[in-house]
Amino acid sequence: MTLQTDLMAKLTADQPEMVAIRRHLHAHPELSFHEKATAAYIKAFYQPLDCTVTDYGTGYGFVVEIDSGQPGPTLGLRADFDALAVQEDNDLPFKSQNPGVMHACGHDAHTAYLMVLAKNLIALKARLKGRIRIIHQPAEEVSPGGAKDMLAAGVLTDVDRVLGLHVMTSMPTGSIGYHLNETQTGRGNFTLTFTGKGGHASMPHLSNDAIVAGAYFVTALQTVVSRRIDPFDTASVTIGSFDGVGSYNAIKKSVTLKGDVRIMKESTRKVVREHIEKICHGIETMFGVTAELDYDDNYPVLVNEPKFTTQMIDSLKAAALPEINQIFDCGPQDPSEDFAYFAQNTPSCFFYVGCQTPDGGNHPHHSPDFMLNEASLLIAAKAAGTAALAYLCH
Repeated sequence: MTLQTDLMAKLTADQPEMVAIRRHLHAHPELSFHEKATAAYIKAFYQPLDCTVTDYGTGYGFVVEIDSGQPGPTLGLRADFDALAVQEDNDLPFKSQNPGVMHACGHDAHTAYLMVLAKNLIALKARLKGRIRIIHQPAEEVSPGGAKDMLAAGVLTDVDRVLGLHVMTSMPTGSIGYHLNETQTGRGNFTLTFTGKGGHASMPHLSNDAIVAGAYFVTALQTVVSRRIDPFDTASVTIGSFDGVGSYNAIKKSVTLKGDVRIMKESTRKVVREHIEKICHGIETMFGVTAELDYDDNYPVLVNEPKFTTQMIDSLKAAALPEINQIFDCGPQDPSEDFAYFAQNTPSCFFYVGCQTPDGGNHPHHSPDFMLNEASLLIAAKAAGTAALAYLCH
């Protein structure tokens, strides 16, 4: 029996274990930077196995080292394990038991597949070459992100390539999506407070209305993408919160807005930020208000190294796994992902595993009714395992 055949058979046999782990994690979600119990649960899984577990960073991130004892490259396999501040609406036996917290993005599935894959790679390590570094990463959802912290602690020291994946409800179960080069958007967030002079609604000439200033800002902001970004480039600027609640007969002294920026080229990041700052200064002069801008440039554009990504995808095509019926270039993806920090440091491949439910229902990521097809766990494990063997044992 070949190594590939042996690993695939072991993963098939362990599918129920993947599902059980995923359901436990789903029922006990924890927010970014607060994943103490989750990390302890994952570590306990590895305790009886022949591997080394090492903490990395100031949070709950850690690494499982699988050393074959044979010369060869080192491959990093990464999965995230944090949840979101979302109240779950699904009626499931394993529904979230933590009010206001939910695995609404599939990180429970990422962790479950990787744990079981790692267990089987440990069992087969004498037949491998080189080393595998299993990276269990916290805090993907919230800036500054867990990847950056682990990277600063040296998590990718001596790692030659990094592989990651994300389940996607927008893609049919059985499909694998990928893209070369710029693959997911870079991100920035900002909080902006305009402060003027409050007063009586009947005497607006004696006040400096912060709501009017904020409203003009929202309108002027639309010119950043439409008039300052190359039409062949990609960017978006969104105001997601405008805190202007007050009384019908009072002029607001201050308002606070929160915004989101996405870009597909790092060179675009500077252009967007500069023009947001210019608009703020102009509104200060125009309306006699002050603008306090707290701007957080965080996740980079996620770039898939073309050669490594092509090699990984070619290995999946050659394996002809029965659970996979489509492998396609899905194009750039809109969301941001802090795996981008790893890819910025070390040549990487980040691909997508379709997890659409059998009814074809719309269960979008980050929504209270997010739901995935658990058949995707075995597909993720087999895809990542196949790619790992292809890289290490080619």
